Amino acid sequence: MFENKTEQQARKEILTAVKAYCDTFHNKKEPFKEGQRIPYASRVYDNREMTNLVDSALEFWLTSGRYTEEFEKKLGEYLGVRHCCLVNSGSSANLNAFMALTSPLLKERQVKREDEIITVAAGFPTTIAPMIQYGAVPVFVDVTIPQYNIDVTKLEEAYSEKTKAVMLAHTLGNPFDLKVVKDFCDCHNLWLIEDNCDALGSRYTIDGEEKYTGTIGDIGTSSFYPPHHMTMGEGGAVYTDNPLLYKIIKSFRDWGRDCVCPSGHDNLCSHRFDRQYGELPLGYDHKYVYSHFGYNLKATDMQAAVGCAQLDKFSSFVERRRENFERLKKGLRGMEDKLIMPKPCENSRPSWFGFLLTCKEGVNRELVVPYIESKGIQTRMLFAGNIIKHPCFDQMRSVGSGYRIVGDLANTDRIMRDTFWVGVYPGMTDEMIDYMAKTIREAVSDE
Repeated sequence: MFENKTEQQARKEILTAVKAYCDTFHNKKEPFKEGQRIPYASRVYDNREMTNLVDSALEFWLTSGRYTEEFEKKLGEYLGVRHCCLVNSGSSANLNAFMALTSPLLKERQVKREDEIITVAAGFPTTIAPMIQYGAVPVFVDVTIPQYNIDVTKLEEAYSEKTKAVMLAHTLGNPFDLKVVKDFCDCHNLWLIEDNCDALGSRYTIDGEEKYTGTIGDIGTSSFYPPHHMTMGEGGAVYTDNPLLYKIIKSFRDWGRDCVCPSGHDNLCSHRFDRQYGELPLGYDHKYVYSHFGYNLKATDMQAAVGCAQLDKFSSFVERRRENFERLKKGLRGMEDKLIMPKPCENSRPSWFGFLLTCKEGVNRELVVPYIESKGIQTRMLFAGNIIKHPCFDQMRSVGSGYRIVGDLANTDRIMRDTFWVGVYPGMTDEMIDYMAKTIREAVSDE
């Protein structure tokens, strides 16, 4: 088939066929019909993602390579950060970000076992899992409704001489009060990790400058799992402006090694065999010197290839999410006596991941949600609701140690009982949004 053709000619022919295949068999759009399944999230892609994926596969490099370098550069430029590190999932990104704070290279600011990290219980478990797995102590603060983010009036109460960091997620794209949290961290010399996995593209104005969430704290994280703001199937990223943190982040991602040479490259520093490390022999191969107890959290170049195509259209994804959110909000106007509508944080411009609704007194979520689902609309809880109530906390609850609670987490418990959300992903049409609004109105009125 490819006789008398150069590799470049053969590749071009393959990619042209892939483009035609995608255009013919993928993304066939038919008019929406009421009752048709509406997922809370889905991939939005075209032939560019598929041709990039196959282009990477044809090289058969498989691990991180040229597409990884391109993606890290492009995401860093989009966010306006100096350093970006691609990893294999958002959960790994949170693990990588937190573990970076445990590095001895940070000296007196190193997070050690039994140090405390301020966070919330209303969210996804992998925001707090690295703390617990390492032996740090999460300090849980309640959230506010209808913003569903940390109650910043409780920060000082949560602080102790053991506090070393604050690690919080921007809930479903709605930024937490970054000005107050950042000032608190600066006042007490604390690290701030922004779990930005549900908020890529959200913006917040601080000190007169609008910035992307994930770039205001010391470290930001993102997820590229299919339901998220953009996808590469599996994947995540860790980003920072701090060169020392970046060095540590890369080390933990890449087995804990001290060497910074990328895969497939050796001796870029020209000192591979002439340095002394720890108690190793002088000149021990720097490629195999380990400064941390790390992991292998790298993504593949095939994932990065998909991500590069997604980034090219990402701004349009964010705008469509905002449009869908506003249309659904308009469609639910007049239901405020039965449902609490989501409210953006002051000084923010969210890239909404979903549309959160909390049932008011007299409205039973356990009746409302099944009705909505029966009409083909997928719903979700606000993840764990209250993570402390889950079986993973059974042992810690029984002995009363391993974590600390500030106050009674009343709003967190209410979210666990009364809150749900529906999607606003960019693949939704106006007809789908309008049908969701109509169905939610019916569910609440009939209940």
